[in-house]
Amino acid sequence: MLKKIYGTLIILLLIISGIIPSIYAYNITMLNNKTNTEDYSFDAYYVSEIVGYGPNINCEEPNNNYIETKKINVLKKNSESLDGPMDSAWPMYCHDVCHTGRSPYSTADNYGFEKWRCELIEDAKGSPVIDDEGVIYIGATHLYAVYPNGTIKWENDDWLEIFSAPAIDENDVIYVGTIWAMPNYLYAFYTSNGTLKWKYKIGNDDILSSPAIASDGTVYFGCSDHNIYALYPNGTLKWKYETGSQVLSSPAIGDDETIYCGSHDTYLYALYPNNGTVKWKFPTGYYVRVSPCIADDGTIYCVSRDGYLYAVYPNGTMKWNTNVHAGTSPTIGQDGTVYAGWKELYAVNPTDGSVKWTFDPGSDRTIQGGTPCNSVDGTIYFGTSDGGEIIAVNPDGTEKWRKQIGTCESAPAIGEDGTVYVGSRHNMYGYLHAIGPLDPNAPTAPVIKGETNGIAGEEYQYTFKSTSPLGREVYYYIDWSDNTVSDWFGPFSSGEEITESHSWYYEGNYTIKARAKDSENLWGPWSEFEITIPRTRVSYNSLFIRFFNRYPFLDYPLNH
Repeated sequence: MLKKIYGTLIILLLIISGIIPSIYAYNITMLNNKTNTEDYSFDAYYVSEIVGYGPNINCEEPNNNYIETKKINVLKKNSESLDGPMDSAWPMYCHDVCHTGRSPYSTADNYGFEKWRCELIEDAKGSPVIDDEGVIYIGATHLYAVYPNGTIKWENDDWLEIFSAPAIDENDVIYVGTIWAMPNYLYAFYTSNGTLKWKYKIGNDDILSSPAIASDGTVYFGCSDHNIYALYPNGTLKWKYETGSQVLSSPAIGDDETIYCGSHDTYLYALYPNNGTVKWKFPTGYYVRVSPCIADDGTIYCVSRDGYLYAVYPNGTMKWNTNVHAGTSPTIGQDGTVYAGWKELYAVNPTDGSVKWTFDPGSDRTIQGGTPCNSVDGTIYFGTSDGGEIIAVNPDGTEKWRKQIGTCESAPAIGEDGTVYVGSRHNMYGYLHAIGPLDPNAPTAPVIKGETNGIAGEEYQYTFKSTSPLGREVYYYIDWSDNTVSDWFGPFSSGEEITESHSWYYEGNYTIKARAKDSENLWGPWSEFEITIPRTRVSYNSLFIRFFNRYPFLDYPLNH
C-alpha cells in the first residue's frame, strides 16, 4: 500500500516538475519575442518588472498597484498592433518622424483671425502637438492639455520646465523632457488625464530635444549629457550613444528606421536603430543644435551654426550646401522646397541648393525657435522671437498676413480644420494661440456707443452689445487703447446692452476695441470705436493715477 502511495507521489512530482518549466519557458518566449506574435498586441508598459526585459536603470514607476495589475494581463488579443506615433493631425515636433513640418490639411481659408488664446503659467517656449481628438498639448512650467475650444482639459501637478515639443504615441501616451530640474526626466503621461505612466531619470542635464517615436514604439531623444537615447515604450533603456558634445537636436527617423541627429560636436549622426551604433557621421562647419529633416527621396537636410544648410545623401556624402545664415530646423514644402533661416526665411531648391526666394520679416526680427511649417496649400507659417509675431507667407515668398501675439519661440502646428496653433509669452505669462477661420456661430462684433470727443481726466460711459447666434451668454473684452484693458467679464445675456466707464489722461486719438466670447469659449470678431481727447490741463492727481494705469504688468492687451 505504501509503495503505491510513494509511487503515485513520485509520478505527480515528475508531472509538476515538467509542467512548471514549460509554462515559464512559454511566457518568457512569448514576451521576449513579441515582434513575432502577430496575433497579439504586446502591452509592454511594465515588462521590465515582469521578466527583466532590458535594463531598468533610472526607470521610476509611479504606481505599484497598477504594475501588479499589468503583471496579470501582459498579452492581449488584438487585430492590429498599437505602436509608433499617433495617427493625428500633428503628433510630434514638425509633424512627423521625418520632421518635414508638412501638414496634409489646407489653411487656404485662414486669414489670421485669433479664435482664442489660452493663458498658461510663464513662458510657452515649447511647441504644440495635437492628438486624434483635436486636443492640443504644449509645455511651459507644466504640461497642458487644451480642448479645441481653448479651455484646459488638464495640466500636470508637477512643476516642470519644458522647452521642447512633446510626442504622442498610438497608445495615447505623451512623452516630453524637462530642463533646469535636478534631476531631469523624460516623462510619459497618459493623454486621458495627465497621470504619470513612468519617468526616465537623466540627471542634472537638460532635455531640450523633442522626442521622436519610431514605428515599433521606441522613443528617441537627445540630451545635454552628450547622449542620444533610445527607450523602450515601457521606459527602460534600449541603448544610448555618446557623441562628443551636448545634443540639443531632435532626432529624425528615416524610412529604414535609421536615426539622424545632430550634436554640438559639429557632426550629423546616422545611427542603427537596433543597437545605436554609428552608420556614418557627417562633419559640418560648426555645431548642429537643430533637428534634421528627411525628404521623400531620403535626402537629409540639416542646418549648422556655421550658417549653412546641408543636403546629405542617405550614404552620408554631401549633395550640396547653401548659406542660409543658420537658424531654425529646416522643413520641407509640399513641392520639396526646403525652408530654413534666421534673419530671413530662405526657400531653397532641393535639386541643387539654389535659393528660390527669401522673405524678410522686418528689422529686429529673428525666426529663432519658430521653425517653419506649411499646409497642403503651400502657405508657410513661422514665429518671430523679437518681433513677437506669427507670420504667414505665400508659396511665392510674398506675405499673406502677420499677427502680434508676443515673443514667439514656438514652432507652429496645424490642425485638421486649418487652425494654426502656436505658443508665445508676454508680460511673464505664456499663451497658446489658435489662429484660423471665424466660426459662424461665434458672437457678433460688439456694437459700441458713446462720446466721440472728450476731456482728459473725465470719465465717460460706453455701451457694448453682442449677440450669440446660439443664444448663449456672452463675455466681453475691452481694449481702451491706452495700455489698459477690461479683461473678460460677464456673463451677460445674448443681446443685452452693458455699460462700462473709462477715462483717458493724455490728449490724442484713441481706438476702443472690443470683442465677445460665449459661454463655450467661442470668440467673436473685434469691433472698433474712435474717440479724440484734445489737449487740456490735467491735474497732478490724475497724472499720478495715470502712471499706475499705464503699466498694468499683469494685463495682456489683445491689441490686434
